[in-house]
Amino acid sequence: MNGPDIRRAFADLSVGQVHYACAGEPSAPAVLFLHQTPRSWTEYRAVLPLVGQRYFAVAMDTVGFGDSAPAPWVPSIEHWASVAAELLAALGIGKAHVVGHHTGGVIAVELAAAFPEHVGSLVLSSTPFTDAAFRAARAGSKPIDAVERSGDGAHLLQMWRNRQGFYPAERPDLLEAFVLDALKVRGDLEGGHRAVASYRMEERIGRVTQPVLVLRAPDDPFASPHAAELAAHLQDARIVDIEGGMVPLPDQLPDAFAEAVLDFLDGLE
Repeated sequence: MNGPDIRRAFADLSVGQVHYACAGEPSAPAVLFLHQTPRSWTEYRAVLPLVGQRYFAVAMDTVGFGDSAPAPWVPSIEHWASVAAELLAALGIGKAHVVGHHTGGVIAVELAAAFPEHVGSLVLSSTPFTDAAFRAARAGSKPIDAVERSGDGAHLLQMWRNRQGFYPAERPDLLEAFVLDALKVRGDLEGGHRAVASYRMEERIGRVTQPVLVLRAPDDPFASPHAAELAAHLQDARIVDIEGGMVPLPDQLPDAFAEAVLDFLDGLE
């Protein structure tokens, strides 16, 4: 893989130890990557070295996921955004471009709204617009990933099957990565989805004034329908489609994903 090596470390924050991975020179402009639920920084494993060739690329494990400490509070988008801001401060990063996928994109919106001085721009990948209609629809929907544990391990197969239709058939490695991350979750496996479903984005998105790239994965049935509405609520946003993209977009098509991010960031200079 081209690009700088990935380095991993922990930062001691108010919630405990938060794990992150990075690539590139710390002196370069920073890009913070936020993952979907219930994934981890590994969602960006192939993206980090590509972006790290020109930026300081950092992917954190959201509290309660990956190798980060368990959440000391009920999971919420506001809490996660606050921890992300803490991590930037701990790393000596005054301002970063922020890339978020699914849940990570919702956290990115709150991060830009609550801490605008620390966010230079946003890339919102497969990010829903969460308003009253969204919350009502989610209230009546079935859990996405939660399964009942069984002694014979059948729940592992059920986790796989619950996601299988939203992943490329020829890429079992992507489903393996999902299951591995899901098994590491401390606490409620659906906590991230519940946090998204309760977030009142319509009350916060007007605070976002930074330039925004909305990345749409046309074959992602959960998020693709939201792209136009999301962009319409942002002051400075454009939409780019990544053809063939599905739910696991960053690790499914890392080259196209990184290229879209870099093209956007280059256009800001």
